[in-house]
This record gives sequence, structure tokens and C-alpha cells, in this order.
Amino acid sequence: MKQVVQNYKSGELAVLDVPVPGCKPGGVLVRTAYSLISTGTEMMKVSEAGMSMIGKARSRPDQVAKVMQSVATNGVPATYRKVMGKLDSYTPLGYSLCGTVEQVGAGVDDVKVGDLVACAGNEHALHAELNWVPKNLYARLPEGLEPRHAAFGTVGSIALQGVRQGEPQLGETALVIGLGLIGQLVVQLLAASGVRVVGVDPDPARCELAERQGAAACGDPESAAVPTAVAELTDGHGVDQVYLAAGGSSNGPVELAAKLCRDRGRVVDIGKCRLDLPWNAYYEKELDVRFSRSYGPGRYDPEYELEGRDYPIGYVRWTERRNLACFLDLMARGSVDVEPLITHVADFDDAVETYQRLKDGELKAVTALFRYPEQTPGTEAPAVAVPAVPARPSKSGTARAARTPVRLAFIGAGNYASSMLLPHLAQREGVELSTVVTTTALSAANAQRKFGFGAATTDLDAVLGDPSVDAVFVVTRHSSHAALTRQALLAGKTVFVEKPLALTEDELADVLAAVEESGNDRLQVGFNRRFSPLLVEAKQRFGTRTGPAHLRYLVNAGRLDHGSWYLQQGTEGSRFAGEGGHFIDTASWLLDADPVSVHATATAGNEDLQVVLRYGDGSTATIAYVTSGPAAFPKETLDLVADGRALRLDDFVRASVYGRKRWVSSRLPKARDKGQNAELASFVRAVRTGGPMPVPLSSLVATTAATLAVQTGLASGAPVTLAGPR
Repeated sequence: MKQVVQNYKSGELAVLDVPVPGCKPGGVLVRTAYSLISTGTEMMKVSEAGMSMIGKARSRPDQVAKVMQSVATNGVPATYRKVMGKLDSYTPLGYSLCGTVEQVGAGVDDVKVGDLVACAGNEHALHAELNWVPKNLYARLPEGLEPRHAAFGTVGSIALQGVRQGEPQLGETALVIGLGLIGQLVVQLLAASGVRVVGVDPDPARCELAERQGAAACGDPESAAVPTAVAELTDGHGVDQVYLAAGGSSNGPVELAAKLCRDRGRVVDIGKCRLDLPWNAYYEKELDVRFSRSYGPGRYDPEYELEGRDYPIGYVRWTERRNLACFLDLMARGSVDVEPLITHVADFDDAVETYQRLKDGELKAVTALFRYPEQTPGTEAPAVAVPAVPARPSKSGTARAARTPVRLAFIGAGNYASSMLLPHLAQREGVELSTVVTTTALSAANAQRKFGFGAATTDLDAVLGDPSVDAVFVVTRHSSHAALTRQALLAGKTVFVEKPLALTEDELADVLAAVEESGNDRLQVGFNRRFSPLLVEAKQRFGTRTGPAHLRYLVNAGRLDHGSWYLQQGTEGSRFAGEGGHFIDTASWLLDADPVSVHATATAGNEDLQVVLRYGDGSTATIAYVTSGPAAFPKETLDLVADGRALRLDDFVRASVYGRKRWVSSRLPKARDKGQNAELASFVRAVRTGGPMPVPLSSLVATTAATLAVQTGLASGAPVTLAGPR
């Protein structure tokens, strides 16, 4: 299928051929009929992409702050690779469309194939021929509503949520500053609510359009016409509400709002304009400043948007989905008319030219739409049959013929895979990146372009059934690791799965059942720290111990950004369940043993943990996993003491060993090497030669069981005894 994309680093716009997205449970696959170009939000993004790196930094100071924090935590080289990898990727455009349901995922019963729906979301309602849309981000069209009008659903919801925040009453007067697309819709919604509207915009054509759509008067912000109209309509008191629907760096909108608003009036910010509030003006009138967050309640909540968990209507009357349905109904009943707002309709194949004309100012439009070609019968992608699973695959790997490349497939190609795994593999001699599988078409196309995969697809079965694929990497969200690992093992593949292997004891049991059923134990989990060259050398210099040891490991994990999927504990497990295996594996490797018991305690909210591991020879390891530490403090520090010797690791930058002689490594001049490259080399070698896997399965299972025991211990408040290796 085709999709409009932009490279944020170069500013390049393109229409790419990308794989068709899979139809996941809880959503529908929609074939687009019309998608709307937001001449405000989208064109701002397009313009930013054309800026220099300094210009981009000035326009996004919030992202610059994140980069600086990453530098403090991970170092300059690693941060540079991560940032440049993210910039030098194709990103999608679009967030409002109408189309036809082509496939219905499991758990969806409110629409059927062939239904027309309006769709929302900057990850799900893209300028693409096909989109997978979760349940709470689509709404079925009312009878009689034209698809080209329904493509306004998302922007209409934004305007509607802004009006709801203003709480207009019959007979009131409102001022709308900024008469672009959102402002025009706000004018119509207010007029439909019995509110008299005054509009402000420097463009006379937009003022005239707003007056035709129901505004009582409109004018330039610098003219006397606007204050005069407000005075006449309000008997000199000022407007009851002001809606800021403007963009840009001028502080004029908020100053004008204070000037024309009545005492104790309401000011609602819908757009993205400068908000340096003049304190005296806002204080003296005691103005109520409110923000309107996108389409309404549910926005940016992954449980609502991705998992389909609705809010009870008795507590939250207007969610983003109910706003979307309401706006569609208003259009269907004629209360809102979007036809006059459509300035230009372009064929989807002409998308790049259309964006360029908008950017250059050649095409002046309140709204532009993309029109998509109707599907020709018989052009659907062919179904791929899943081959039979071998009854008893061999436990030992098969050595590759001389000079034959190891062919690797990736399931998932997110930020970690793209910054920490694929760059190493793409440069490794004797490795062929065969196929990348993702649920979103664009991420597969990005990985194919950047790392040279032979193919990109959203069809998992095609990869697992491909006999030429030697090994599969599972680099998806945590909740899918165990199931995908099980599928790949049963298909006879050698598997590298990023941590965690499993989030529950049942998932771990399922993976082991797949090993037993297939006879295939060719499995590696991405516990990379034991492969770090610095730590490997420090362990060698520490030498073999004879008595019990004590290990102390401080992990300064830091806080996550709001909205991070790591915070979705209901589906993705706790944060420690996701990455705690790294630290338990490192401790067990240093102690050359598996833990026999786990005792975990936590601060309120389970944000900061202390995990004590006990080993059969009397050794202990204490892992302090904290989120409340300062970002500038090292992320990982470790001390190991035994037999009159001590080993210290300082955040993979320097290591030292104290004993009869003291050894201190030279400070690493480049990025912290946490072992990913060496781990991948070891894994590829095992695949190539058919030799043993880098880490015994018993160790992987013991580490995973200990990680899971942390949650059990927190719930019970008591130590948890671990069984021996299974």
C-alpha cells in the first residue's frame, strides 16, 4: 500500500510503498476514502522538518531537554546515535480520515466489514491507503453523511472539545481569535449553541468566510472594528468567553483576550500560541484560563486509546470517541456545514506536490483533502499458508555452509532495536537481514530503508514459515515476548528475544512447554551486560573466589515520560519486571550461580525497590532500583566484595579491582559499551556453527523466575524461595 511520509532530518516528503498493517484485536482495518490535511498542525511539522538542526532545536526546547538528560545518562555517542536514528526516519503525517472497514479484529462487535467510519489519531488515521484503528478512535457514519465531510471528524472533535471547555450558555457572546480551520469550526459550533460570535483574523477572506458561517462580525486584530463590535453586542461589558485558535509566536492573542473579555470571563486555549499572560490584566478581571486537550478525555491515555477501555458515561460524559460521534451527528443534521471550508481536493498520488504548494504559499487553503482511489477487485494481498511445525526439531543447531550468510528476521523494529541491535548487525560480515515484521507498515519500511532488510511485511506467519530464515529476533512490547517466542520455537527457529522472556509464571511455563514439545531449546534472552568488555575484563582480574560474596548494585533508573508504554503495567508488567532481569542476570553471572531466594521491599507506590538475592553458597546480591534519583547521577554502579578483594563498576565507563594489586581501567573515551555488540557476535556465532547458545537455558529461566518472584514478594511481604533450575 502507499503512505505519505516525511524525513524529519532532511525534510524530504515522499509517498512510499509500505506493508499493509495487520488487523490486531480491539480494532479495525480501514481503507481510506478521504483524509484531511491540517494546514495548521501538519504544515507546522512540515516547516519544522525543513529547518536547520539549530532551527529544529529552537522550535522544540522540550526535546532538547530530553536529549541533554540522555547525554547525562548514556553519554554523547549513544545519545547521538539515538537522536540521529530517530531524526533520519520516515515519520507519518495525518490524523483525520474517513474510510471503509475492510477487516474487523477480535473483540470488535460495533461495526462490520463495509461500514463507513471516521477515524482519529496521529498514529492511526494517517495519510495512507490502509490504517489499523483501535476501537475508541473510530465512529460509524450517520446515514446520509458524505465521506469527504466525515474526514473532518478529528478536527471537528478538537473544536468541539474547546467549546465544551468554554461552557457557553444561550445568549452569551464569544470571541474567536484565529479563523483557520479550527477557528472556523468553533464559530459554527458556538453559533449552533445560540452564542453570538465575533471573529478575529488578519486574513479578510477568512473573516468573510466566518461571517457567512454565522459570526456576527469579524475583523483584523489591529482594527477598531473588533472592539466596536464587542462593545455593541455586550453593552460594553466584554465577551463571556475567548477561544484562542491561533498559532505563532506573537503574544497578541492573549493580550487581546484580556482586553475584550468581561470580568471573570473564560479564556480557552485550543491552538498553539504564545501564552505570556499579562498578569495585571488577567488578575484585575480574575479571568479563568483553561486549556483544551485535543479531542477530549481519553487523549494520551493508552488504556483508553489502545486497549479500548471506555470511561463510564456517568462520570465522563464526553470522551474523544463520543465527541467524534457527536460532531459527525452535527454534520449529518446540518448544524455544522464543512463544505465551504474545503478549498482543495487532491488525488492521493499528488500528495507531495500538494504539500509543496501549501508550504510555498502557492495553494492557500483553509482545508485540503486527499482523495483515494477505489480498490480494484482482486488486488487484495494473497494469503500465506502457515507451514506445518516439525514434529521434533533437533536440539543442536545446524552449522551453516562455508561463506553462507546467516539470515536473520526481526519481529519489531522500535527504538531499541534500531539504535542498539540493528546498527551492529547491519555492519557484521556474514549476516543477511532477511525480513522485518512490524504491526505498523511505516516502521517496517523505515527499518528496511535504514538497515537493508531484504523484505518488510506485517505478516508474521510468512516469516516463521520461511525455511531460509535461520534465526528470529523478538523485539516487540513486553506483553508479546512469551507468545512470539513460543511461536518461533515451535516453528523450529533459533530465537533471540529481548528481555523480559515472560511477564508471568504461566507465560514462562508456556515457553518451556514449547521447548519440550518441539525439542528446540535454541533460545537467547537479551541480557547483554554480562557481555560488556569492561565488565568481562574486571571479572577476569577479580579471579575465582572461594568464599561467599556480597554484591551491591545501584540502578538509578530515573522517571519515565508521561505516556511511556512502560507505564502500562496492566498489560506490559511492572517496570522492574520489564528490565530487572538485566541486573539479576549480571549479579548471577558475576557470582557464577543462580539465586535460591528473593526478598523484595519497596517504597510507597512500588517506585523504588530493594531486592535481596540469596545464593546457595551464602552469597548475597542487593539490587537497589530507584526512580527518584537525579538524572546527572550515574545510572548503574556496582560493587562486589569477597575473599579480601573488591570489584567496582562505574556506569560502564570505568572499572576497578582491589586486592593484592590494584587494577583500574582507563576511562572509556566513547560510548558506554553495555555488551550488545559482543552479545550479538556470540549469538550469530552460535547460529552459524550450530554450537551451544551463549547463555544456558537454565540460567535464562532462573533469572526470569527470580525477576517474577520480586512481584510475588512485594505482594506477600515475605521472602520467596526459588526452585532449582527446571
